Amino acid sequence: MTTVGAREANRSFSKILKEAENGKTVTITRNGRPVARLEPIDLRPKSEEERRAAHKRLMDLLDNGLDLGGRKYTRDEMNER
Repeated sequence: MTTVGAREANRSFSKILKEAENGKTVTITRNGRPVARLEPIDLRPKSEEERRAAHKRLMDLLDNGLDLGGRKYTRDEMNER
């Protein structure tokens, strides 16, 4: 992992971005204290099993809603005007 100060990160952002593209994580500091991290993301294609599991989680969420601590509303109630 590479660490750079905020001023250096600002001056050489293209270089730092290239490092992240190449798989490195870069921590950005301000006054010696870590404040941000630039890291690569995983862009590998997902397997069929992962896609099915994600689809199931989405459908469960749509069917059951998301508990925000209050009264649960149905889809019809949310779409009423």
